[in-house]
Amino acid sequence: MSDRLYFRQLLSGRDFAVGDPLATQMVNFTYMIGDREAGECVLVDPAYAVNELLDIVEADGMKVVGVLATHFHADHIGGSLMGHQLEGVATLLERCSCPVHVQRDETPWVLRTSGLGADQLKEHDGGDVVQVGDLEIRLVHTPGHTPGSQCFYVAGALVSGDTLFLDGCGRTDFPGSDPEAMYDSLQTLASLPEGTVVFPGHRYSVPSSATIEAIRESNYVYRPKSKEQWLTMFGH
Repeated sequence: MSDRLYFRQLLSGRDFAVGDPLATQMVNFTYMIGDREAGECVLVDPAYAVNELLDIVEADGMKVVGVLATHFHADHIGGSLMGHQLEGVATLLERCSCPVHVQRDETPWVLRTSGLGADQLKEHDGGDVVQVGDLEIRLVHTPGHTPGSQCFYVAGALVSGDTLFLDGCGRTDFPGSDPEAMYDSLQTLASLPEGTVVFPGHRYSVPSSATIEAIRESNYVYRPKSKEQWLTMFGH
């Protein structure tokens, strides 16, 4: 599949939404994942300047056939953030008719944030697979940052959203967050096959990706050796 794999990591404020101060400040990654031979791809967490993202996909000769949402926060799918109204999936669907794949537990939060209707969402459980051409993207339910946070495992790579960063993890003091669930989710990701390359939801560190074993070794969130230690350090 490697020759057919279409995989792009784009940074807000640098690769798209250039000149947008909020996009530059938030350093979000949007991903394009698809099957080159089929000419189809999905967008992961499109926000800020969605028409630019669609133009990039079209320039690559690809067609967007779906959106994958890691979680409901506005910097990932659009909505109100710090007094600003961000473009997101609702704007994208005005130009591109396709399903928005969400984890079932995230649905009510996505509906409140995004301006989407329930009929525009396709609900999933952990372990479901989204097929794009011959490419299989496995959905991994990773609650903690939000109830229905999900990561995407494809071709030896993990798009981890705001569950796991190269240094740190998503905050667990927001509405819907759960420090205990986050511990369990981080352990789930730690058990991925060695060599899995993790691509996070924000560029909070350099480089922009790393193997799961390198992250296990260096990331402070893996220092606690038990859930009790984790909750002592990160519980609220």
